Amino acid sequence: MQLHTQTWGDGDRIALLIHGIMADHRTWRRVGPALADRGYHVIAVDLRGHGASGRGAYSPELYADDVVETLPAGAELAIGHSLGGLTLSLAVDRLKPRRAVYSDPGWHLAAPSEGFGPELLARFKSATREEIRAMSPRWEDVDVDIELATLALWDEQTALSLAPLLGADLMPAAPVVPSLVQLADPSRLVSPERAELLRSRGFQVRSVAGAGHTIHRDDFDGFMASLEGWI
Repeated sequence: MQLHTQTWGDGDRIALLIHGIMADHRTWRRVGPALADRGYHVIAVDLRGHGASGRGAYSPELYADDVVETLPAGAELAIGHSLGGLTLSLAVDRLKPRRAVYSDPGWHLAAPSEGFGPELLARFKSATREEIRAMSPRWEDVDVDIELATLALWDEQTALSLAPLLGADLMPAAPVVPSLVQLADPSRLVSPERAELLRSRGFQVRSVAGAGHTIHRDDFDGFMASLEGWI
């Protein structure tokens, strides 16, 4: 599926941005321009079931196929957040960016007994402004507005389709390209033990102190600082 994209900048270097579940390209409203200011031509997608892209069957493999169909290979940089991190890890051998950043990637989806479930995630489709604010108290008001707008477009079947992956270990065995794993503090998706395993497999791992899961919205300055040497 050819995906809807948003671009910033006209630099010689290309950066690719892949959002997480429930979001779309608007989650990168500050990251895209910041990378453009650093000389990148930035391309952000709306994954299928999100934003202005099409609907259909849903799986991480299909998301990966879509980004490979839509985005250019050989970019200087690719960043994937959450579900976008999982998607990037499944597409990186075909996209072949020079560097990859996995921002709090969805490589382990906890079982309902661990406080996660596709049904709970799907019900967030109807979240109120107050509920979003309570869950993300550090977000700017404009990000709460964007979250409400993206939820209105989001197909919650994307969440329900994750059920077969609950409890699975989806971490890559090794980085295909030089790779940074950027973690929330604490991360609910990558435990300290898994972070050490990733280091042993050749990934660089950094945490952004005090940041929640959507690091780039919780602490934009911390997000950018943690990318030092990678952008």
